[in-house]
Amino acid sequence: MASSSPASHTDTAVAPALPVVTPLSPLTGTVAHHFTVDVEEYFHVSAMEPHIRVAEWDGMESRLEPSMDRLLGLLDAHNAKGTFFVLGWIARKYPHIVRAIADGGHEVASHGTMHQRVTMLTPRQFRDDIREARQLLEDLAGESVIGYRAPSFSITADRLWALDILVEEGYQYDSSLFPIRRAGYGLRNGLRDPYWISTAAGPLLEVPPTTLRRAGQTLPAAGGAYFRLFPLGIFRRAFQETGERGHPGTFYIHPWEIDPDQPRVAGIPLTTRIRHYGGLGRTFSRMERMFFEFRFTSIRENYGSVLTLSARPER
Repeated sequence: MASSSPASHTDTAVAPALPVVTPLSPLTGTVAHHFTVDVEEYFHVSAMEPHIRVAEWDGMESRLEPSMDRLLGLLDAHNAKGTFFVLGWIARKYPHIVRAIADGGHEVASHGTMHQRVTMLTPRQFRDDIREARQLLEDLAGESVIGYRAPSFSITADRLWALDILVEEGYQYDSSLFPIRRAGYGLRNGLRDPYWISTAAGPLLEVPPTTLRRAGQTLPAAGGAYFRLFPLGIFRRAFQETGERGHPGTFYIHPWEIDPDQPRVAGIPLTTRIRHYGGLGRTFSRMERMFFEFRFTSIRENYGSVLTLSARPER
């Protein structure tokens, strides 16, 4: 865990500078893609922020454990490993879930503490959030936590200072820079395959979610609502083409996306209802089809040889 040294210059907002990036060399042999899970409850979703206050979270019905059991069971059935980006709030409330992930040989990574989008945080607040989450997760998993994914992929072009802070806090890779154009997130013209970012604090491996390039447009093809609502063929083709380039694709899902019986939140707009509840009943069967066609593993398993993997520090 990074020490609690005095804050660096990145604790005050500075004008963003485009980092120097270096593409990773293709992997050799048959490529195993990344299966990743953002471990959070249905009421943590950013679109629910106007309708569910943080003070209400503890009183909300939890739906997490059955979905996590199904996801871990799916991985076990296919002898696969995954990367689980766990919310610090989840780790504090359900420590046994973090231990079950680690005991299953999967990678425990960080999703921050309170599911606050980076676009809503100051550098100081961001540092505190990712530091707290990493400490919670390392204490439970018993190993170093080296990966991070921002809630709602919210490291945007004007929040690139977050990459420096990640390195300063001991993270070695990020999976937040979605190379698409979308309101609220996305890094337009970002690289589509894994690459090194040269930050002021040191190198950071970026593992972007999978996309498909067609007709001059970059289409999201990694998971989430896209996976539930778009034709499955888009995702199959995207992962096939990524593998042909010698790089792993990165798939993502949330536990609530395989739970069609979750409580409905009243008063949310139609677009949010479609995006959040659409296709929930077919998500799991679609994932099973992907597992029959592609091999999956964790990010740490694929890139451990190029990262400086340190043992969990003593506290």
